[in-house]
Amino acid sequence: MNRTTLSLIAAATALAAVTGFAALSAPDPAATGDTAEAAAHLPVERTSLLCPPPSTSDLAETTYTSFTPVTKGTENKGGAELRAAERSETGPDDEQDAGDAEGDEGTESDKDGEDGKSDEGGKGGKGGKPEDPVLAPGEPGKPATGDTSGGEAPALVGTADGRFAPGWTVQQTTEVAAGTGRGLQGVTCTAPDTEFWFPGASTDADRTDYVHLTNPGDSAAVVDVELYGEDGALETTVGEGITVGPHATEPILLSTLTEEEQTDVTVHVVVRSGRVGAAVQALDAELGGDWLAASTDPAGSLVLPGIPKDATAVRLVAFAPGDADADLKVRLASPSGLITPAGQETLRVKGGMTAAVDLGDLTRGEAGSLVLTPTNGAVPVVAAVRVLRGEGDARESAFIPAARPVGTRATSAGNTAEGTTLSVTAPEGTARIKVTASAGTEGGTPASETYTIKSGTTQNIDLPVPDGLKGTYALTIEPQSDTPVYASRTLTATQDDVPAFTVQTLPDDRGTVAVPKAEEDLSVLQR
Repeated sequence: MNRTTLSLIAAATALAAVTGFAALSAPDPAATGDTAEAAAHLPVERTSLLCPPPSTSDLAETTYTSFTPVTKGTENKGGAELRAAERSETGPDDEQDAGDAEGDEGTESDKDGEDGKSDEGGKGGKGGKPEDPVLAPGEPGKPATGDTSGGEAPALVGTADGRFAPGWTVQQTTEVAAGTGRGLQGVTCTAPDTEFWFPGASTDADRTDYVHLTNPGDSAAVVDVELYGEDGALETTVGEGITVGPHATEPILLSTLTEEEQTDVTVHVVVRSGRVGAAVQALDAELGGDWLAASTDPAGSLVLPGIPKDATAVRLVAFAPGDADADLKVRLASPSGLITPAGQETLRVKGGMTAAVDLGDLTRGEAGSLVLTPTNGAVPVVAAVRVLRGEGDARESAFIPAARPVGTRATSAGNTAEGTTLSVTAPEGTARIKVTASAGTEGGTPASETYTIKSGTTQNIDLPVPDGLKGTYALTIEPQSDTPVYASRTLTATQDDVPAFTVQTLPDDRGTVAVPKAEEDLSVLQR
């Protein structure tokens, strides 16, 4: 291996470890003749998370829960914090066209100190004055919480470094007592990225859907928002070139982007410059509301884990980004294995169009996950389901997007002793997982158990409970076999006989990054 190759690997390895956003694959020894070993996984050294504004309701009560799992190989230093983002000039209640206004300008960039942490942090409030962190976690292995109330809570920009970075997870959970979107709304704060897919949004008259864009960067981000309905792309007015100011958030009301009212819409967020966090808040006049998180990247096969066993209605929405049509086999991974819903064996998704199908009370009192596979040739698609619980006027809605596998480890924060369900599925083969419940926010001792998930099944886990639990706690899921597993966590609560709930999928928590191992001939560096 020559000096150039070694330098490239060293530089990329450092970038991956520091940012947590880069990954390298080791070269194939058979192809290169090198003695490179399989890629190793090192803890990330810095990460960032973005939480959207929780609600515009004066009745909203929001809790943030932060948790970093204890990760081997980290140094005993670092920290994490969440600070308020700038208020955008265009808010959810403004009558002007969303997307025309930019975030507050003239904000100075945060200055990084020598330790890699921000000296000032994100700036919120008028005049760009620094504010205290909304939440500053205590130590890895123990969750921390912060609360806010009302409809003026800002978006949050979070940073973590050192031992706080690997697997850092923040849960935002909001209870809204009444009004449009009443119920339980939950979202896992996301890492910034450059592209997002949201099948399951709507521009229907009964829905009030916003896509929230939050920019953690020091420079403005430029974003395009594209909408696709049952007949293809919807004509939009101000969806292109939306500017999101530095350290600012921009809510975009979908119905202001198009005059077409459609029940099922796929939202595609593409970032031209910079990176943003994105999430769709879907509020219904009759059926409550929740956050719609982004689907995993387009793929030929998808898994939507953890449909509640008491679901009274399930609606599947899918979109094929390319020109080719996709024919999907629809199956339910039940506790006894993979089954095909009667009368809904397949779904045809035309290229560039959004397709939807009602699956009814699919789970019929048992744990379940949807598994979508191609009937012949694989065509990339994205998908999500809208789930209803309850009957009549006492119904509540939530969303489950297609998920990435658990990977090395997945983390869920903000769990309660009652009202928490962990659902795990292994559609490709029998798998073993280790589940650890952390100490509580106010006390308790961690507890772990190992479970076997049979091939093609979904299991609602009988969770380990921390001894002496006080407050909320976190869960980590670690696969103990090579078989891919998918998971989600459901939180439930009852509000005036309405079965409020929210579901978050549990992909890999980005605690480690793959870097190559290579035998380095030091004599090369001396030439």
